[in-house]
Amino acid sequence: MARRSRRARVADVHALAAALPGVDRYPDRVRDTYQVSGRSFVFFRTPRPDAVDPDTGERYDDVIVFWVESEEDKHALVLDESTPFFTTPHFDGHPSVLLRGSRIGELTLDELREVVQDAWLARAGKLARAAWLAEHLGAGG
Repeated sequence: MARRSRRARVADVHALAAALPGVDRYPDRVRDTYQVSGRSFVFFRTPRPDAVDPDTGERYDDVIVFWVESEEDKHALVLDESTPFFTTPHFDGHPSVLLRGSRIGELTLDELREVVQDAWLARAGKLARAAWLAEHLGAGG
């Protein structure tokens, strides 16, 4: 029987991203960015006019961006109504999904871990990716 994972928290994004190999964190007064191989894979976005509360028009100030491997992966997450992921026209054609920090608790820690790891895998160099997959998936991957 699988153990039940607790609800995810914003602090988990930081911990999970920072724990992956070769990650550089770029803290900023407004947002943090996590990079691997010189490429961002998770970042905390500044409020922008394309992500607003539909009722009040206020800009969301808690949007987190996660890279995904492909447009298909993006659509799978965004179109699945059981997930809190979304996108905006600004990100059309961009392989990433958005998540409000205020909704992160709709994910379990295990679900969030998978999203962060997939974001890292989407941006890591070939050798780093291959080494990580070999270590975590083994020969039977």
